[in-house]
Amino acid sequence: MAPSTEKPTQTPAQGDPCRFTAIVSGDVQGVGYRAFARRYATELGIGGHAENLADGRVEIVAEGRYGDLMVLLKHLRVGPAHAVVKRVDVEWSATPPSLAGAPEFRTY
Repeated sequence: MAPSTEKPTQTPAQGDPCRFTAIVSGDVQGVGYRAFARRYATELGIGGHAENLADGRVEIVAEGRYGDLMVLLKHLRVGPAHAVVKRVDVEWSATPPSLAGAPEFRTY
């Protein structure tokens, strides 16, 4: 497993609202990866979604507090028992205050 994770250009404080889009590569479809992501996101109070991509990867868009998002990323790098995560590419962006901490996390 050789995950790649970019950090924001300026590291936010633990409680600052942020958003990331992560593209997860490996054997991550058909193994419960999206439900795994939703479970941890929900526990952490993170909003967003997880979606299978046509090329076999999974896209995760997550919004919440920076510290919670870093915990979620830790879980995403491992994945559920039957997944083989080879790479996690992350792009960070600011979250407008009105969207910060959106409690719903969906899977598509």
